[in-house]
Amino acid sequence: MKKNLFIGICTIGLMVSCATNPLTGKKTLNFVSNSELFPSSFQQYGEFLKENKVITGTTDAKKVETVGLKIKSAAERYLASLGQTEYLKDYRWEYKLVDNKEVNAWCMPGGKIVVYSGIMPIAKNDAGLATVMGHEVSHALANHGAQRMSASQIQSLGAVGVAVATGGQSAEKQAMWQQYYGMGSQVGVMLPFSRSHETEADKIGLVLMAIAGYNPEESINFWTRMSAGSNGQAPAEMLSTHPSDATRIANLKAMVPEAKAIAAKFGVVFK
Repeated sequence: MKKNLFIGICTIGLMVSCATNPLTGKKTLNFVSNSELFPSSFQQYGEFLKENKVITGTTDAKKVETVGLKIKSAAERYLASLGQTEYLKDYRWEYKLVDNKEVNAWCMPGGKIVVYSGIMPIAKNDAGLATVMGHEVSHALANHGAQRMSASQIQSLGAVGVAVATGGQSAEKQAMWQQYYGMGSQVGVMLPFSRSHETEADKIGLVLMAIAGYNPEESINFWTRMSAGSNGQAPAEMLSTHPSDATRIANLKAMVPEAKAIAAKFGVVFK
């Protein structure tokens, strides 16, 4: 009886929490609305900026702002073409360059973007930076943060389900099943879920950078430089939240023609 009740509750939760994302055309699992997520995101972003050194007035800082604005405009034009002019109404765009040697960048839900200074030499040019920022913005547009939070909640519910199902067994066996569930759900579900988000953000990001006027072929050059800089130290793909560099580059090569074709509809043509 307990098992059936638990399954019923989970099924209802899954049914009521699916929505179609206009950028991907896919139904997504999302328990968290923008009205809940964005205020917290904006607060955390503000706290981060207070605790870190924001670079202003430099050529690189201006470049981050300029590329960010172009990506924002591209997102607005693209969504308008999909009949989604209201999609971005709650976004509050902001682009900051932060003094940090880490090769990284991120975008919080709601359009709050940080680029670390350590990635600028690898970005090398505006198109390389557009690759980075287009990808990060796409995570926000596709609501990947909310989806990951929702997936984590489901994973936690699954652990409760395992506890319910094994409640009559010895403590050792209960711990064993929880360990199996934890490993299986992480490697078999959560990590592939994260990798699919990365690929999805790459695809949307290519479209955005192309509409913004940056040649999407430059994304391949950027990731080739990123791969060279990693010196083969990345974990095995199946144990990583990200696709391997080789997989990513192969995917990008396959995605570039479609990105160019979409950009051409906006009058942006690459030779």
